[in-house]
Amino acid sequence: MFGPLANRGRKRFYGLDVLVLTIAALAQAFVQNIDQLIAIRFLLGFGVGADYVLSPVIMGENANARDRGKSLALGFGLTWGIGAAVACLVTMLLNACGVPSDWVWRIVLGLGAVPSASVIYLRRRLPETPRYVARMEGSAAEYERVVEFVVGQPASIAPVKRDDTSAVFYFRTHAKRIVTACLLWFLFDLVAYSSILFGPNLIAKSLGVSSGLFQVVMELAFTVPGALVGLALIDRVGRKPMQIVGFMGMGVSLVLFSLLRVHFAGPWIGLLLYGAQNLMSQMGPGSVSASGMLGVELVPTKIRGTVQGWTVASGRVGAAITAFVFPPLFAKVGEGTAILLLGALCAIAAVCTWVLLPETRALPLEEAAQESVA
Repeated sequence: MFGPLANRGRKRFYGLDVLVLTIAALAQAFVQNIDQLIAIRFLLGFGVGADYVLSPVIMGENANARDRGKSLALGFGLTWGIGAAVACLVTMLLNACGVPSDWVWRIVLGLGAVPSASVIYLRRRLPETPRYVARMEGSAAEYERVVEFVVGQPASIAPVKRDDTSAVFYFRTHAKRIVTACLLWFLFDLVAYSSILFGPNLIAKSLGVSSGLFQVVMELAFTVPGALVGLALIDRVGRKPMQIVGFMGMGVSLVLFSLLRVHFAGPWIGLLLYGAQNLMSQMGPGSVSASGMLGVELVPTKIRGTVQGWTVASGRVGAAITAFVFPPLFAKVGEGTAILLLGALCAIAAVCTWVLLPETRALPLEEAAQESVA
């Protein structure tokens, strides 16, 4: 829904997404039964989906070519791992303090309102993005004002020209890029969410460690460091090689874990090997595809909102398939075989990246998106 809406103004809906997140997150703490919780989290999903569309587009359209990769990877890469670790640590702390279990989940879910509420005012103060003002509205005066706000001082800027190219034309000429962005996020979430959903339970149990300890170790020892490596290299090495190496590293880690896990002398070797998958994941595709980078960089301003909505939806479909397909798959074929299949998916995703994904490192957004500027 928010993909097409973003094409009517990025700022117009920026703040509404976190308002929905704040209200729904807080309401979770007061539900009386599972039906109410499902209904509230359904509404929460609208805020999540809206933010997945709006935040990368706004960050990308405000960034310069040199640092655009870091900006996007920071917003949807590093902070993800930190947030997951904090939620897990709060849960463990509450349990250690003897807080009743019925209160623990209410407190943890309700605390989600804090970060979202803290940015409502700041988001509403942001101006419209300069690229939207220039390319969609064609307002030279507003463009100059926004650029001055972003850079902090008057800037020498090129003349503004509205993009009158047909959106249908862009959808046709950029069809391969759009499919590529959607496919790569879909494949990544098929693998990544198997770790998020089942690692703390199935994998941790097989290794003989608690799910809480498993999750904290995965996030702080592997996911966050992987995100930091991604931040350091994404604008130096490039999106394409980082994603290929990341997918291949994920696949190798998963295959080795599956083949060697029965020979582990203790749980920590298994944790390290499985954790390597998380590190490679966040270093590569977690900081590229899953940061929303491809939907921002591969298509012009005129269709960027809509395409970003499609790429986000593709990733969510992958996550949903993982949630419903992998539990019975693990039960039917066994944990080892299922993990081997995940490794094979990583290899397929690496090949798709190599064949289909163009490199956009250090390119101005208009050039990266092959946008008509004549």
